[in-house]
Formats: sequence, C-alpha cells, structure tokens
Amino acid sequence: MDGTQRLEMDTISSNFASDHLHCDVLFCRAENYVQSNDWQQAKKVFIEFVEEMEWHFTKETDVLFPSLVERNSNALGPTQMMRMEHEDMRQLMEDMQKQVDNRDADNYLGLSETLLIMLHQHNTKEENILYQMADGLLGADQREILAQASAVKKQGAVIL
Repeated sequence: MDGTQRLEMDTISSNFASDHLHCDVLFCRAENYVQSNDWQQAKKVFIEFVEEMEWHFTKETDVLFPSLVERNSNALGPTQMMRMEHEDMRQLMEDMQKQVDNRDADNYLGLSETLLIMLHQHNTKEENILYQMADGLLGADQREILAQASAVKKQGAVIL
C-alpha cells in the first residue's frame, strides 16, 4: 500500500494500525525464510521489514507524537514510553540482523520470539490507547497530520 492509498484511511488509528499489519506480514515472511534456510530471501525480506519499521517509527516520533503532546501535555509520558520501546525493538532488530548474516536460525528464532512478544504488547498499547487518543485529540487535523506522516522520507535500513 503506498502513501496515497494510506491517506484514504482518514483516521490516525486506521492509518497507523495498517502500518502495524504491513510490518507484521513482513516479519512473518522473514521468519518463514529463516526457518526454511533460504538466507538470501530472509535477508532481503528482513531488511524490508526493518526499513518499514523505521519508517513507521519516524512517522510516529517526528509527526504524530509531537502533535499529540502539543494538544495535550498528558500525552508526553505515553509517547516517551513508546520511544523507549522503539529503541528496544531497534536493538533486537540489529541483533536479529547479525543472526541473518551468520545464518544462525536458532538464535534468530529466539530473538524473533522476543520481538514478536514486544511488538504485540507495543502495538496493542498504541492501537487501543495512543491512536484512539490521537483520533479524539487531533480531530479535524488528522488529515493534515496523516499527509505530513506520509511525506516522511523512507530511509534505508540502518543495520550494521
């Protein structure tokens, strides 16, 4: 789904939850390639997963979170927690990339299980609390904020 299609989803909740779903699909695909020892495809899809995750994180930290805090200072705590969780997930993704490079399925899958749990908990908090708060607080400005988020440049994966 490209940025234009995502703008058709006119709420923060639907747009950002769609990012979660897209990343989840890539995550599962990468894991399947690791399990089947198709390391070329595993690396390709894993890098795509990391790039999409980073793009999502950047849209949140550069556009959504500041907009929320600007409207309601009580959002500062939850957005700071989400930023900290983003950093924890980045570290896990970096560790997983090393396992892909080493072609170590066992260690990759152990880290993958940890990341899966973390993603589930993180996404649940965002989708059920933070995004709902955003839908309410940002009201008529959602479309503009979604346009700003969609305009955030997608960066290549920053993995060692």
